[in-house]
Amino acid sequence: MPVMDAAWEDWLATNVKRGCTVDSMVDAMVQAGFDSLAASAAVQRAVSATSATSAGAAGEPAAAHVPVSTHADGGTQASPRKIAQGEYRYDASPIAKGNLIHAFDRHVKVLMRCERPQVVVFGDVLSPDECSEMIERSRHRLKRSTTVNPATGQEDVIRNRTSEGIWFQRGEDAFIERLDQRIAGLMNWPLENGEGLQILHYGTRGEYRPHFDYFPPDQPGSAVHTSRGGQRVATLIVYLNDVPDGGETIFPEAGLSVAGKQGGAVYFRYMNGLRQLDPLTLHGGAPVRGGDKWIMTKWMREHAYI
Repeated sequence: MPVMDAAWEDWLATNVKRGCTVDSMVDAMVQAGFDSLAASAAVQRAVSATSATSAGAAGEPAAAHVPVSTHADGGTQASPRKIAQGEYRYDASPIAKGNLIHAFDRHVKVLMRCERPQVVVFGDVLSPDECSEMIERSRHRLKRSTTVNPATGQEDVIRNRTSEGIWFQRGEDAFIERLDQRIAGLMNWPLENGEGLQILHYGTRGEYRPHFDYFPPDQPGSAVHTSRGGQRVATLIVYLNDVPDGGETIFPEAGLSVAGKQGGAVYFRYMNGLRQLDPLTLHGGAPVRGGDKWIMTKWMREHAYI
């Protein structure tokens, strides 16, 4: 069972301040291996501590007790009841209609569509040989993955993200160029708006706790990244291998969990035409319980990414 260390305490404090639901924080901890009662108690302590701090600063009484319930399928952050309802407007998805999409040089199967949040699960985005080649190209070049520091915009190594990764420059050779073209066609977004392909490897027990892919507008460090193509608008995660146990992509606020299959992918869009950001796209990589996990990620921006 995981230990309630400083990293988990920081994670809880951050998500409480962001307005996450109690249920989703408990669920995320249970998904990571905590006992449900221990997770409930830890979340309640974090909620109480934050309420007391806020009340002290405002000179008002602390908030009342928040009821806790538990589920079994993971999550955290950004309560849809507080943020999404009546605010985020779902417009038409750029993903083509139908059950089979022609994406540049390949026909890709549509396995599932969800409207709120806008999530699409695909099959056969890459062939088994293409998946193997991406893994072999990356295996000996991996470095510890980072996240964006909200204050400075710098890349930090944190305990919430236990993966190794590597970036490929957009169109750096014929093989990468073909994959970039295919993914741009599938996501129906300009090729030049895409960041380079990122390969990530998670060993057993590796995870990425629930987070957002967009850059929070209220954090000073986001400006460093949005200056190079604007806000991120959508993500495609391609699964390069079959994971024996665990490693699902979870959307805790939406109650979705996608188990990766080699060559398949999950797409999710979080910015609409009004430039609103969808809090239901909170997502994470559940702990790998057996074997390892290889994925390839493409992020799309508003404008040309330079």
